[in-house]
Amino acid sequence: MRPELIAGAAALGCPLDDAQADRLLGYLDLLARWNKVYNLTALRDPAQMLTHHLLDSLAVIAPMRRHLEDVGSRVRGNDGRGTVLDVGSGGGLPGVVIAATQPNITVTCVDTVQKKVTFVRQVAAELRLPNLQARHTRVEAITDTQWPLITARAFASLPDIVTLTRPLLAPGGVWMAMKGQHPADEIAALPSDIEVFHVEPLQVPGLNAERCIVWMRVR
Repeated sequence: MRPELIAGAAALGCPLDDAQADRLLGYLDLLARWNKVYNLTALRDPAQMLTHHLLDSLAVIAPMRRHLEDVGSRVRGNDGRGTVLDVGSGGGLPGVVIAATQPNITVTCVDTVQKKVTFVRQVAAELRLPNLQARHTRVEAITDTQWPLITARAFASLPDIVTLTRPLLAPGGVWMAMKGQHPADEIAALPSDIEVFHVEPLQVPGLNAERCIVWMRVR
């Protein structure tokens, strides 16, 4: 599985060093073990979990890096670190993958299901990821922080993502929503002051399905 992970990541423009590959495979092992008891994901086959979870999440790394480089210091805190909010993170996708490969980005995973938050916290501890945090709450209940980049994968429709997380988006920030097929109907239903400035197609190695990122911001 390691060769497939390394080759797939390289094809996605996100080459992995040995430590990053170890962390991601360690995460996949934890996910498989916890899944036997807590049903964190419907997938059970390790090969499917590699493509549908790890590589699918790794597909956003290169686009996210490009965005962060474009906006520069505007999205970094006083310590020079970037910050990302992963809404409805579930078992930590894509938040854990981002944190495991991008040490200069602090990722906060939010979910309403306690067992999933507990799992992400365990991942952070076992894989020694000080830049990975998890909060057990509804996103509507968060009032103490804003993020320059908010991501979501298999969480909600685009209008619902915007409605629920808009107070959490820092001035000048963007949404990076992971979707399957081009969500034309969802885009059409967005509030008039929300701009979709790019729909970025993704090609995930080994995954015969459409994927894209919908980039959004307040006009």
